[in-house]
Amino acid sequence: MQFKNTLEFAKELDVNDALKGYRDQFYFPKINGKDAIYFTGNSLGLQPKTAQKFVDDVMQDWAQLGVEGHFYAEKSWWDYHERLAAPMATLLGAKTKEVCVMNTLTVNLHFLMASFYRPTAKRFKIICEEKAFPSDQYMLTSQVKFHGFNPKDTIVEVKKREGEHFWRTEDVVAKINEVGDELALVLIGGVNYYNGQVFDMKTITRAGKDVGAFVGWDLAHAAGNIELKLNEWNADFASWCSYKYINSGPGNASGIYVNEKHLADDSIPRLEGWWGSKKETRFLMKPEFESSHTADSWQVSNPPVLAMAPYLASLEMFAEVGMPALIKKRNVIVAYLEFVLQEIDKEVETANFEIITPKERGTQLSVLLHGQGKELFNYLMKNGVITDWREPNVIRLAPAPFYCSFEDMYRFGQILKEGILQSN
Repeated sequence: MQFKNTLEFAKELDVNDALKGYRDQFYFPKINGKDAIYFTGNSLGLQPKTAQKFVDDVMQDWAQLGVEGHFYAEKSWWDYHERLAAPMATLLGAKTKEVCVMNTLTVNLHFLMASFYRPTAKRFKIICEEKAFPSDQYMLTSQVKFHGFNPKDTIVEVKKREGEHFWRTEDVVAKINEVGDELALVLIGGVNYYNGQVFDMKTITRAGKDVGAFVGWDLAHAAGNIELKLNEWNADFASWCSYKYINSGPGNASGIYVNEKHLADDSIPRLEGWWGSKKETRFLMKPEFESSHTADSWQVSNPPVLAMAPYLASLEMFAEVGMPALIKKRNVIVAYLEFVLQEIDKEVETANFEIITPKERGTQLSVLLHGQGKELFNYLMKNGVITDWREPNVIRLAPAPFYCSFEDMYRFGQILKEGILQSN
C-alpha cells in the first residue's frame, strides 16, 4: 500500500477499517476537551463501555442474593472464572483445560516457579533476556535465593550484540546450547517491554526442550497483541497481564497456562489451596487435596469476581472480533505510524528518529529520539497525546487496533512536528 501523510488519506483508511465501529465502544481520556490520542494500551488499555454493566451485574446479585450469589447469580460466582478460560485459551493458542484466570502476573510466576523451577546440584541455571522487566528480574532473583543458589552464578542473561537494539534468535539458541545440561529453566518475556520485539517463541521453546529444560513465557506484552500457539509450541507454562491489550482494568487479574502434559502429573509440586481442589468434591471438605487435572488445580483462593467482571466483558469483545482481524489492522496501523514518523523525520531538519523495534513486532514501536529530551514528551502529553517515556530518550507508541484510528496516527505526526519545531 502506498501511504500518504495527509489527513484525507488517514480518514480514507478509517472509512475502510473493518474495526472502525469498535472505537466507540471505549472511553477515551480527554485533553483540552478532546479525545486523547492514546498510545499506552501496552501499559493500561482503555475501558470498554460494556465493563460497567458486567460489574453492576455482580453488585446487583450481591445486593439481592448475598452469599447465595455463589450459586444462584445469573453468572454464578463459584465458577465465574471458568467463563474466561475458553476465550482466553483462544488468545493463547491453548486448550481450555490448560488455562485458569487467577491472581496477578508476578504472583502467578512465583506459583509456576514452584512447579517448574526445581533445581538440582547439576541442573540449576535459568536463562532470561538481558534487562528483563524489573519484576521478572526480582522474581527470578528471589526464587534463586530461596533455593539456596547465588543469582550471579545461576541467572544467565542473553545479551544484545554490540551496537544493536534487539536480540537475535540464534544468540538465544546458542546460549541455551552453551548452558546445556546445567539449564533448568528458560523464562523470557514473549514481547520485550522496552523495544517491543517479539521473540521467536517456537524456536526458543524447542531449543530449551531439546536440552531438557522447562520453558516458560511472560506474556505481559504479548497476550491480546500477537498470535500465540502455546500448546503447539509445547511451552510448559506462561502467565500474562490482562490490563494491557486485554483492557480488563488497572492491576486486574492475570492467569496461567500449563501445558496439558503436566496436568495429570500428580508428582509435580504445587502451592495448593482449597479452591484448586476438584470442583466436584470441593465442598465435601476432604482433608486431602484432589487435583482436577486442569490448570484450575493451581488456584488457591476463590475467584475475585468483581475484578473478573470487566475482564470477561473485554474477552467477549475479543471473541466477537477474533485475533486475525485485530492482527490484520495492527499490521497496517503500525506500518502507517512508522511511515508518518519517517515523513516527519524528512520534513523537519532537526528531527532524528530511530525506531529500535525490529520487524518482529506487535503493536508497539519504540522510538529513540536523538537530540530530543523529555521536554518533547511533555509537549506531546500537554497537546493531546498520551504516550510513554523510557530513559534515556525513548517514547513507546502502541496504537491498539481496537480503538486507535489512522487519523490518530496522522494527527500525532503533526503534533510531534510542532513539538520539535518549538523545542529548537
